[in-house]
Amino acid sequence: MVIDAKNMNYQTLDRLVKDSAERDIVIENVMGQRYIAAGAKGKNIKINGIPGNALGAYLNDCMIEVNGNGQDALGDTMNAGTIVIHGNCGDTAGYGMRDGRIFVRGYAGYRVGIHMKEYGEHIPAIVVGGAAGAYLGEYQAGGVIVVLGIGSEDRQCVGDFTATGMHGGKIYVRSRFVPVDLPAWVEAHKVTDKSELEPLVREFCSYFPYDADVLLSHDYFVIAPTVSKIYKTMYCNRPV
Repeated sequence: MVIDAKNMNYQTLDRLVKDSAERDIVIENVMGQRYIAAGAKGKNIKINGIPGNALGAYLNDCMIEVNGNGQDALGDTMNAGTIVIHGNCGDTAGYGMRDGRIFVRGYAGYRVGIHMKEYGEHIPAIVVGGAAGAYLGEYQAGGVIVVLGIGSEDRQCVGDFTATGMHGGKIYVRSRFVPVDLPAWVEAHKVTDKSELEPLVREFCSYFPYDADVLLSHDYFVIAPTVSKIYKTMYCNRPV
């Protein structure tokens, strides 16, 4: 099924996608329509153009591929599925995501992976090919973020305030530069075991024209909290 979204209202486009009985959908001439595939499931969606905010929000088991840039709130609170962006993306990608995968070929804005979480076997992942902006992994409670820093090899590829409030999950950074100003309860260590990292890098390279073996041969740091219950001083311990 092919949908021409030129001059189409975002609500009309969203309804066409949701109501279609077709599994494979191509959307042409997308220009800023938001909420595309929000809460959708069981579809393969290819988007030619630039979707608006909240692409794939609350996504359930869909494959979305964008031949263009993504905007803010990409994959907001997504539950399952995969989103592939062949350009860059805006702020808050993967906000509160609970499972699934997001792959961005270029750079990503602020607050990537904010409030990411995991439960049991549901471990979400975000892979950014370029650099990521400030507040990466803010309040991260679970899941995995990978920043490959392609094109930023001569400088730090993550912004200020990385891992602010982080209390779970991991952030992998391909870089020779250790992120600065990490919170007191978060540390960065050189990666010696790439078994968790490797499948994500290889999947990234299956979508984009990069050599996984070359990327994996470089140095990585992993950022993770060193203590649990970092907010315990805020808990009420009085007997009820």
